[in-house]
Amino acid sequence: MTAANLGSRVTGWGFVIFTVGSLAWSAVAIGTGQTNLLLTNGFLTLVNAVGIWRWLGRQARLEDGSEAAKAHSAVSKVPSLFGIGSLVGGKLTGRDGTTIGTVIDGMMRCDGAELAYIVVGEGGIGGIGERLHALDPNRVRFGDGIACDLDAAELSQLPVLAHDNWPAALDKHVAQN
Repeated sequence: MTAANLGSRVTGWGFVIFTVGSLAWSAVAIGTGQTNLLLTNGFLTLVNAVGIWRWLGRQARLEDGSEAAKAHSAVSKVPSLFGIGSLVGGKLTGRDGTTIGTVIDGMMRCDGAELAYIVVGEGGIGGIGERLHALDPNRVRFGDGIACDLDAAELSQLPVLAHDNWPAALDKHVAQN
């Protein structure tokens, strides 16, 4: 639950489960007189408490704030908003409404605070065999999700990025394809 990155609430509840486990082992340690087991699980209980506070407390409230701003902007006479925190891990939907990739990251320009490109992963299983592609943000629509006018075949034809070496800017060829 904590490693799957399924959102702050799922991660937070994973830490709740960890806490129950560390408290149970602490009880075993007390009952059997195992000081080292008690010290270890006492420390783990503290770590888990921080995880609960961070994911079920702080991060969940921040995500709620982002969602509230998005909802308010949708009914206001201002441009609609999309939370940057929703970008990473978001599913990229193609022109036919199916998921064609997952957003790995977004690269912002420092000189104008604009989105320079998003990195989309496609193919593979659990990151193994996954291909990364840079996608011009002008080709993407943000709203209830992240969508584009490409299909899976067109996305797979974009140049592949090295996992550890992304470009400083999009090549004009990449932006136009």
